[in-house]
Amino acid sequence: MDGLTHPRDLEAWHRWQHGQQSWSRRVKRMAVVLRDIARPDGHAGHVVLTRGGPRPRVLVCLDSRTPSSSKALLEPLRHLDPADVAVVAPSGVTDLLPDGRWTETTGFAPDVVRGAAGGGTVVLSTGHFLPLGRLAHEAAAPGRFLTVQHGLVTHHAPPLATGTILLAWSDADATFWRSGRDDVGSVTVGSQLLWDAAEPPLATPDPDAAPVFLGQLHGAELPRDVLARAAEDFCRAHGATYRPHPAERDRASLATHARWEASGIVIDRSGIPLRELGAPVVSVFSTGVPEAAAAGLPAWVTLADPPPWLREFWARYGLAEWGGPPTASPERPEVEPSLGVAEILREMMER
Repeated sequence: MDGLTHPRDLEAWHRWQHGQQSWSRRVKRMAVVLRDIARPDGHAGHVVLTRGGPRPRVLVCLDSRTPSSSKALLEPLRHLDPADVAVVAPSGVTDLLPDGRWTETTGFAPDVVRGAAGGGTVVLSTGHFLPLGRLAHEAAAPGRFLTVQHGLVTHHAPPLATGTILLAWSDADATFWRSGRDDVGSVTVGSQLLWDAAEPPLATPDPDAAPVFLGQLHGAELPRDVLARAAEDFCRAHGATYRPHPAERDRASLATHARWEASGIVIDRSGIPLRELGAPVVSVFSTGVPEAAAAGLPAWVTLADPPPWLREFWARYGLAEWGGPPTASPERPEVEPSLGVAEILREMMER
C-alpha cells in the first residue's frame, strides 16, 4: 500500500475504528458517557487549561497522557519560554511540564479550546481525530495547526486535518501519511521516542536471555486471533516470554494470558524497561521493535504470511524479520526532535 485507507474522510475512519471494537467495549464506552452526563458536580465535558503566562502563543492539545503522546507534545516545551505556552488536557498536567509558574483553570471544553486556539495561536496536537484536537483545529487560524507524529504509522492511521503541517519522523512517513494530498504540509523532524531510546549508555544484550514477545492483542490493524496465534506460536517455538501491552486489560486478553500461563508460557508483568532486561525483542509491528534496536538490543518482527501492507510497513521502518540479522538502529537526525519541533514553533510564533 502507498497510503492510508481513509486519507481524507475522518468520519469514515471513526466508523472503521468503532467497528473494530468488541461489543463489551462499546457498552463500556457508552457507560462512561452516561456517567459523565449524570455527574452531580456538573463538570462533564470540562478540561483543564494550564498556562505559563497570561498571553500564551502556543496551545498544546494533550488528549491523552500516554507516554508516546506526552513525549511528542510536551518534550518540545523544555526548549520554550513557559510564558509562551498553554496546555489543554482532560486533567491537570503540571507534573509532566518543565519548571515554570504554571496556573490552572477549569472550564467547558469547547469554550476553553476555542478561546485558547483562536487568533494567531500556534496549535500543537497529535491530530484532529480526538476531541481536543478537533476543537482546536476548528478554532485555529489557517496554517497554525501542527500535527506531530507520536508513533509508527499504518495504513489505518487517521487522516490528517485539512491545512495541517505534519511534523514527521521521516520523509517516507510524511509521504505515506499525506497519501498524495496537496492540502497538507510536512516537515521531517525525527522521533523523540527513538532519540531517547538511543541515549547512552546503550543496553547490554544478554546472550543467554530468552526472547521477549511484545503483545498487541489490542491492535485493530489485524484480527485478534491472528495476533494471538503469532504470539503463542513464537513463544512455544522459541521459549519466549510474552509481555502484554498495557492496553491488554480487557476480559478476552486477560483470559488469553491466563490460558497461556497455565500451559507454560511465561507472562512478563514486571514493567522492567526492555533495555534493563537485555533480552532479544520480537513483535508483529510494535513500536517497541525499533525502540529496542535504538537502545542496542537485537530486535525482529514476525508473522506467518504477512499481508502486503505489513510488508510495506516493515520495509518503511527497516524492521528485520526473525531468522535473519536483527533490525539496525534507526538513523538519528542531526537535531534532537523535540528541539526541532520547538524551533518550528518559535518561528511560527514570530509570523
